[in-house]
Amino acid sequence: MKNATLVIMAAGIGSRFGGGIKQLEAVGPNGEIIMDYSIHDALEAGFNKVVFVIRKSLEKDFKEVIGERIERITDVAYAYQELDDIPKDFQGKWEGRKKPWGTGQAILCCKGIVKEPFLVINADDYYGKEAYKAVYQYLAKEEAAAIGDGNSKILDICMAGFVLENTLSSNGAVTRGICHVDGSGLLTDIEETYGIKESGGRVAGQQNGETIELSSGSIVSMNMWGLPVQFLDRLEDGFEKFLSELDEQELKKEYLLPQIIGEMLKNGCAKVKVLPSHDKWFGVTYKEDKEEVVKAIRNLIEQGIYPENLFDRQK
Repeated sequence: MKNATLVIMAAGIGSRFGGGIKQLEAVGPNGEIIMDYSIHDALEAGFNKVVFVIRKSLEKDFKEVIGERIERITDVAYAYQELDDIPKDFQGKWEGRKKPWGTGQAILCCKGIVKEPFLVINADDYYGKEAYKAVYQYLAKEEAAAIGDGNSKILDICMAGFVLENTLSSNGAVTRGICHVDGSGLLTDIEETYGIKESGGRVAGQQNGETIELSSGSIVSMNMWGLPVQFLDRLEDGFEKFLSELDEQELKKEYLLPQIIGEMLKNGCAKVKVLPSHDKWFGVTYKEDKEEVVKAIRNLIEQGIYPENLFDRQK
């Protein structure tokens, strides 16, 4: 595969750096943040471009913290997710809304910037090396298979599937997309599940307002999607439909990737290959998580998975 892009959703970073902004918490021994390790793993797997999705107001500070450093080792571009970045027909309809429109809009902002197969990740999640390699290899295989078949109406998507017990936080409940997978490794359904936590050896969460017990071995989505560039056109059409059906009093509902892809599955216009990863996820979901993440990174360095100073590789 000649080109493949890593898209990092970072527009959720707060309006000022420091002061506990979780995506920018130093977790490595020399000030590395989680995004540094994500980019390192993606480039090692074969991706050769990074697109940061941020807010325009953060551009200067963001570049100083990480962007300018990453520009020295690979191609970098920026996409800007803003509240008012919606079709003209809908401008001014939701007065009082304060937040942008979710992960679907974040990726839609990349249209015209991303022109090749791409991988989407969250800025504040550590995914491990296995998933990056699996997604890159899948995208490369599908791109080769798609030559001469660019008119297919069924999009070929992949996602990294993580084991639920490897994605829990000991400091509070988490939200995960519980995946249903058939015998061919294809996703059949994804259920957004809230308040997931382990207690007394049992894992439980809430779906549709009801508490249910979950298998610790369940496969879950962590918003790590491998996508063809044609997905951006589908996102654009879907966003207009989403806005046209949204009540003017609804100021918080978001256009979310798991729901978008789930709807595409139901409509038969996409297939999603689940690529299992056995790496342990970690992230700074809660302030108390930082100490555990620092220990996890230190352990990975001691195992020789990362160098002591990751910045030495980024010059």
